Amino acid sequence: MSDQELQQVEQRRGLDLALWRRILAHARPYSGSLAGLAASGLVIAGVDALLPRVTGLVIDEAMAGHGEKARTHVLQYVGLIALMAGLIWYFIVASGRAATGYGYDLRRAAFARLQELSFSFYDRRPVGWLMARLTSDCERVSSILPWFLLDIVWGTSLIAAVSFMMLRLNAGLALLVMATLPPLTILSVVFQRKLLRSQRLVRKTNSLITASFNEAIMGVRTTKTLVREEESLGEFQTLSGAMFGHSVRNALQAAVYLPMVISLGSVGIGLALWRGGVEFGGGMTLGTMVAFMQYAAFFYMPVQEMAERFAQLQSAQASAERIQGLLDTRPEIADSEAAILAAASGGNGERIESIEFRNVSFAYKEGQPVLIDFNLRVGAGESIALVGPTGSGKSTIVSLLCRFYEATSGSVLVNGRDYRERTLAWLQSRLGIVLQTPHLFSGTIRENIRYGKLDASDAEIESAARRMHAAAFISGLEKGYDTEVGEGGGRLSTGQKQLVALARAVLADPEILVLDEATSSVDTETERLIQSGVESLLEGRISFIIAHRLSTVRSASRILVIEQGRVVEEGTHEELLRRRGSYFRLYRNQFARETQEQALRGLVEEAAG
Repeated sequence: MSDQELQQVEQRRGLDLALWRRILAHARPYSGSLAGLAASGLVIAGVDALLPRVTGLVIDEAMAGHGEKARTHVLQYVGLIALMAGLIWYFIVASGRAATGYGYDLRRAAFARLQELSFSFYDRRPVGWLMARLTSDCERVSSILPWFLLDIVWGTSLIAAVSFMMLRLNAGLALLVMATLPPLTILSVVFQRKLLRSQRLVRKTNSLITASFNEAIMGVRTTKTLVREEESLGEFQTLSGAMFGHSVRNALQAAVYLPMVISLGSVGIGLALWRGGVEFGGGMTLGTMVAFMQYAAFFYMPVQEMAERFAQLQSAQASAERIQGLLDTRPEIADSEAAILAAASGGNGERIESIEFRNVSFAYKEGQPVLIDFNLRVGAGESIALVGPTGSGKSTIVSLLCRFYEATSGSVLVNGRDYRERTLAWLQSRLGIVLQTPHLFSGTIRENIRYGKLDASDAEIESAARRMHAAAFISGLEKGYDTEVGEGGGRLSTGQKQLVALARAVLADPEILVLDEATSSVDTETERLIQSGVESLLEGRISFIIAHRLSTVRSASRILVIEQGRVVEEGTHEELLRRRGSYFRLYRNQFARETQEQALRGLVEEAAG
């Protein structure tokens, strides 16, 4: 939740019943278990209400010398205790089933929504923000659901039953006990607001700490190389200090709230005990007196229990707001109804033969254009190379092609039709993308290559690896294709990860291939081998190649030089060199730099020899 969203939420007071109705809608598959919980709570309340009365009858019958009747009431008491024990066992099992299943469904729904959201959503959300919602927030909401339901049904039923029994036994004493309810209600309203406000701050700070953890772990090499351990620790301690302050405030509020509830309850019991002592002997039997005192204690027990659950519910509401906020988030890029209908009728089966950018402009932030009036038409079998300085708009063109973002103005056409008339799945299932820093998933090399085609055979996987010259390094590993790559591919070098990513893209057999600095992390010799494999892969496909190393784009059908969001030159490698313009200057500068580097390496090798 952003700061602005948090401030808006803070303006709301008390429980948001509409929010809870929506968040609890996800518990419908467990309505049977929850109904059983409610029923068991109702029965337990009835048993609790009967036990003091039976106890009083045992005392009165025993004192009156009615041994047979006393034994009958003792058996009734034992039966009620056995019934309660069975019900407690049942609701422990039912609540565990409901809480576990509900938590699972919440996490699944939240993760499914994350899969649907556009790239722009992730641009604005840190990893810790997302992790907190899928872990601690889901756990907090799911764990409170069954117990809150049980205590509400049990507590309200028990208060009603106990009130009835007390009024029946002695109306005057009952009214003394109930006199503390108005101040209890006021106390609860005041503390509910305080607890909700402090818990929201706790949950917000928890997200920031989770994000800090993630960044610290992911960037540990950078931290150590820049010797920033002390500064990083200081930044983390600032967040931890804030978390400590908010948590202490929340704990203090809860710690003060519950004793005040207990104290008010004790006042009511004390008044009843005093008045009952005065009246004892004036018609009130010892059994009735004992029963009434138990009822007085029972009257505040559910009040205390529900007060605690209410405090927990207030705390969980901050988590519920965050989860529902994520579930309510709609992708900025989504399939239109026309696209969905076309897909349902089988109208998305054609191959991609052409792509056209028509007067396309784009800005990540309003008023700061990254791409301006871009036009391009590409046919099957053509390879388009995009070169230019950093920030010129090369990756933006590819992102628009893949529909990770949508154009601010203009349109992108596929086979002559706006690609928004087709589904995202149709377009993106035809893409193959290899990034400068590829991502591998935890698992084996074989599993990571198979990610491009989940039903691929081992033979197809190994063929793709050979085609991209990854087989050589894989065969040198102890477990070959069954080697674990580690989280994010951390057990492989950057070049090895790149080769696996290329093999993965080859296996997918895409109609559109995007190579974003795909060979920048491998040595020159391996690059030449990969280039030969890539050139065979490009045949019959539309391909886009982003490269700073211009030696990798010389064979492209067309080279576009992009500067400040505009195409300043276009042509083949030879044509652009003859023009002696921007491309010529880029190529000459890079050639001179590479020549110097080769000469330096030669001197180093000569000195070492």
